[in-house]
Amino acid sequence: MNSTKYIAAGYFLALVVLTGCTEKKLNENTGSENYCISKELKKDLKLAKVEMRPVEESITLTGEVESNSDKTVPFVSLVDGVVTDTYFSLGDYVKKGQVLASIKSVSLNEMQDDTQTLQAQLAVAKRKLSSVEAMYKDDIASQKDLQEARSEVQIIQSNMSKTKKNMQLYSAGSTNMQVKAPADGYVIAKNISTGMPVTAGGEQLFTISNLDKVWVMANVYATNMRHVYVNQPVVVKTLAYPDDSFSGKINVISQVFNENERVLKAKIIMDNNNMKLRPGMSADIVLPINAQNRTALAIPAKALIFDNNQSYVVVYKKDCAIEMRAVTEVASNSQYIYVEGDLKEGEMVIASNGLLIYENMKNQSNNSTK
Repeated sequence: MNSTKYIAAGYFLALVVLTGCTEKKLNENTGSENYCISKELKKDLKLAKVEMRPVEESITLTGEVESNSDKTVPFVSLVDGVVTDTYFSLGDYVKKGQVLASIKSVSLNEMQDDTQTLQAQLAVAKRKLSSVEAMYKDDIASQKDLQEARSEVQIIQSNMSKTKKNMQLYSAGSTNMQVKAPADGYVIAKNISTGMPVTAGGEQLFTISNLDKVWVMANVYATNMRHVYVNQPVVVKTLAYPDDSFSGKINVISQVFNENERVLKAKIIMDNNNMKLRPGMSADIVLPINAQNRTALAIPAKALIFDNNQSYVVVYKKDCAIEMRAVTEVASNSQYIYVEGDLKEGEMVIASNGLLIYENMKNQSNNSTK
């Protein structure tokens, strides 16, 4: 009778130990220990579906947004003077003919005197031309004399036209003149202020550019030259708009290294209808490379967790049904990381606060084993 009791007790003890080992092994595999996501973490929780996608790798080049120099107009004063007023700010959109500044200049008197002098010279040149034409008809003047008389009139008329254009450009009157916008566009540089002296042909006072199209200049280092070619599709990203991507292609690649930066410059002409690309912005330019004829499981980069020389993902089933899975990275690009391991297509992985959740699960598992 006693021996039967001992045998039964032995079987019961073995069953308890076996059950405990099985539960421990299960917890080690999942790493969850019945961990539940808190309400605070749930607010910002982002999930991503594991997808089977073609493997495409990419590289990222640095670069900068520049204005389209073909549609950029720098302005330099044509006269000496002093700025009396300015009516625009850096970044303003201006229309052609809009008054931007006023300059007081004694040079205006000279321009007016030049106009009067040229008018007098033109009257004399025209009378001379009429006389030569009459003599030419009577075979008194030569063909050369006629051509010289006509040329003199044309030269004076050209000089008058230039002077009138300068006067119109400044809306000149008395000793004050108005500086008008030479084209439609945005003011991308300004170096003019009230009271500032200006000189004819001196520094640029302002620059106007049409920003409907901009240039993104990518830096191509020697190690990346083999991956970059004309008409290659690219994706441009900026710090100002981290969630936006701008698609384009490489239009031109310089054949000469930039002396200061020791890089080749690749030009990407981008449509800028939304005006999110501004000159001076830094940019990342993502280029696809090494297209492979195979597929793999793809997850967002933020879903991958690296710990102790091993990569993991946190698989989400329910708030209290979460598992850690070990995976191996096989390729990557700017959008996805391709992995192999204990993961299935269609499963959901945590793509935000994953590291925090992973550490919570790990700490809970460690505490339960103590």
